[in-house]
Amino acid sequence: MKTNAPTFSQRHKIHFSECDPAGIVFYPQYFVLFNDLVESWTDALLPEGYHGVIGARRVGMPTVHLEVDFKAVSKMGDEVWLSLAVERIGQASLTLAWACTGTDGVVRMSAQQTIVTTSLDTHKAIPIPDDLRRAIEGAVKEAEARQG
Repeated sequence: MKTNAPTFSQRHKIHFSECDPAGIVFYPQYFVLFNDLVESWTDALLPEGYHGVIGARRVGMPTVHLEVDFKAVSKMGDEVWLSLAVERIGQASLTLAWACTGTDGVVRMSAQQTIVTTSLDTHKAIPIPDDLRRAIEGAVKEAEARQG
């Protein structure tokens, strides 16, 4: 299922609160930004959104593996695109490729994240809910169609 087409992206302005004293993004802030991006993506995929999946259904979506490359700095005030692409969807896990790209086209950071769906009651892996799987697969097909 690997695709180079971003499945979901949002423009973001780097804020003061995301930077260290040198005025560049403090690296853990990227993880917060991309967690927010996954949440926004889930909100766009399902009517009840991320809150409904986590809160009402009690389906967790923890990160179990993360590989990151920092390629260029992002500074306070920079406009960037935060994007994710679905690389793999398994029975109970999903692998995403992240990218933070400046409006100048320079990739600032990229990562590969594996998320596992879990029961928040037992903390054991569970299958990706069918409606979420269908929505993700549909989003991938739309991204591929946009790419041509």
